[in-house]
Amino acid sequence: MKMKLSTLFTVAGLALASTQIHAESLVDGSADAGKARALTCTACHGAEGNSVSPMWPNIAGQNAPYILAQLQAFKDGSRTDPLMSSQSMMLSEEDMANLAVYFESLPAAAQSVADEALIDRGEALYRGGNKQEEAAACLACHGPTGRGNPAAKYPALKGQHAAYTSKQLTAYASGARTTDGKTRIMRDIAANLDKDDIAALSSYVQGLQ
Repeated sequence: MKMKLSTLFTVAGLALASTQIHAESLVDGSADAGKARALTCTACHGAEGNSVSPMWPNIAGQNAPYILAQLQAFKDGSRTDPLMSSQSMMLSEEDMANLAVYFESLPAAAQSVADEALIDRGEALYRGGNKQEEAAACLACHGPTGRGNPAAKYPALKGQHAAYTSKQLTAYASGARTTDGKTRIMRDIAANLDKDDIAALSSYVQGLQ
């Protein structure tokens, strides 16, 4: 059974209320050790955690709890990707924690809105959702500027490549990605977005600062 929109807003609102700008990471790891272990990561994610390819995510500045959770998901098979699944198998829990803290410490690259023509639609969906289609506002969990919520393991979206965001929303909508767990928050929301909604949202979050 899908979670009702009102429940989604309540849960997400509580998560947003707890969002803080953390001076220290919520993950116990070493940025220095992570940097030393990150050499293979740079091939896809860039030397400073910002990828050249729009199909590979920027991970510089991403919150460490989310990075750690995704690395663990790739390793245990609950999330799959031809490259990441194989890479994560070579990482220990300590490695993953160190990498998460390291990439969190890097400055996120500035981006611009992917398509200016989609700003109004993207902003409306991000900030207000679509009550008719039972799609909750993105800012409730990811914050008004896309900073995310480290404590809740909700990722930062600001500056993320539109192509990558679109790919993930589509994967959630189809059920191919299930890392939203038993809550199904992302799958239920994404399933109520059409192709144009996804394109507009993805374009909009790329320009968030």
